Amino acid sequence: MRLVMLGGPGSGKATQSQRLSQHFNVPIIVTGNMLRKAIEDKTELGQKAKDYVEKGDLLPNEIMIELMRNRLVESDVKNGWILSGYPRTAFQAEELDFLLESLNQSLDYAIYLQVSETVMKQRSLKRGLMDDQPDIIDRRINMFKEYTLTLIDYYQGKQKLLTLSGETSVNQVEQEILTRIL
Repeated sequence: MRLVMLGGPGSGKATQSQRLSQHFNVPIIVTGNMLRKAIEDKTELGQKAKDYVEKGDLLPNEIMIELMRNRLVESDVKNGWILSGYPRTAFQAEELDFLLESLNQSLDYAIYLQVSETVMKQRSLKRGLMDDQPDIIDRRINMFKEYTLTLIDYYQGKQKLLTLSGETSVNQVEQEILTRIL
């Protein structure tokens, strides 16, 4: 199973990704975590990404594509994966499709967890990650809204999009996802 998890900050992407990862026995590829680790480890990619992540900006497409290419050729993803936090734009989604084609892989579904802006803010503040500061959260929500419609349209056009509320209980969200993709 190859899935892309979509949703704003605090929408439940990470939680549902963990549950689906266990269900399908596939790894989760969380770009935000990969970038935070690269920054902490002071890798070359981390140094390139640091200013963008700290400001809540999207990283340049070429950095993200390089990151994804490197990850999607590792041995643990041969039976599938779950992407969380990528793609964030329609351009990145298209680039991901080209990358997957070159790797003889294909996306099964893009799952969009819809939540209100109020819920995004409340959940993000509770996480307490280094980039979960009120002004950065607001910036990330605004960028999410700016790019999401084209990304949602992209996957809808590909007939790969599943949209559901991320505001119900964790178990309800998981059950709805499994019901719709199995």
